[in-house]
Amino acid sequence: MGIYQNNVLYLSLVNPVKRLLVILCCLMTGFSYGQVQKEKVPSYFGFQIRPVFPTQFIGDPELSLQGEGFETTLSQKMGFGFGGTVRAGLTELIAFETGINYTQRNFDLTMAYPDSASYATDTLTFIEYDIPLNILMYIKMSEQWYANASLGFLLTFKPTDIGAFNQPGGQHYYKHTGLTRSKLGFDVNANIGFELRTKKSGFFYLGGSGRVPLSPLFDLVADYIYEGNTTRLVGEVDGSFLSIDFKYFFPIINNKGKQFTKAPIE
Repeated sequence: MGIYQNNVLYLSLVNPVKRLLVILCCLMTGFSYGQVQKEKVPSYFGFQIRPVFPTQFIGDPELSLQGEGFETTLSQKMGFGFGGTVRAGLTELIAFETGINYTQRNFDLTMAYPDSASYATDTLTFIEYDIPLNILMYIKMSEQWYANASLGFLLTFKPTDIGAFNQPGGQHYYKHTGLTRSKLGFDVNANIGFELRTKKSGFFYLGGSGRVPLSPLFDLVADYIYEGNTTRLVGEVDGSFLSIDFKYFFPIINNKGKQFTKAPIE
């Protein structure tokens, strides 16, 4: 199966979680301090989880390449994402939303050289971190229910390339490599949803979002090797997706206890 799969899975499941926990602790500390200051327009901290769905409405979820008898197809499947969210109030109806998220895209890979009756399948996993920079607007529907929509950009970081190597039998070899053009990138991001606000339990949000990279997610380099001869195909992977977003924001903690007005020792 894939020659880089063990390393990719390790990076995607261990290191990202540790990094996110450290950053989220820092964000929580900073914004908790800001909340205690009783700002006129409060800020909120929370977290989100999202299933990721490829779609033809905003991108191309499938890349098919063929040439010189070699055929290969990369199909984006359902993925997931999670992370921390910080919402800084600008006015009562406008806020700036940011945070840090981890996104994992999953792909099915098929390859074939029909003239030699050679076929194989594999999977690829691509991970990415992002920092959203969104302007969010609220519409108050009732005392507790709000609709909101946001638009902005995401600063993305791609920590590693990916790859797979297959030998279905005999002297037939397939090698697929996903090469990122740059570790940093930008995506366009749009969201719409509804949230229930409670004073004691916090905010509960359900919505949807669309994400479109401004450049290819990565370049797929596919090689078919037979008796020292290589047939190479190259294509661009889109990476756009739609998602269903579940967010929770912690309630504001107001310190109502008695405050020191004098030093403890006079």
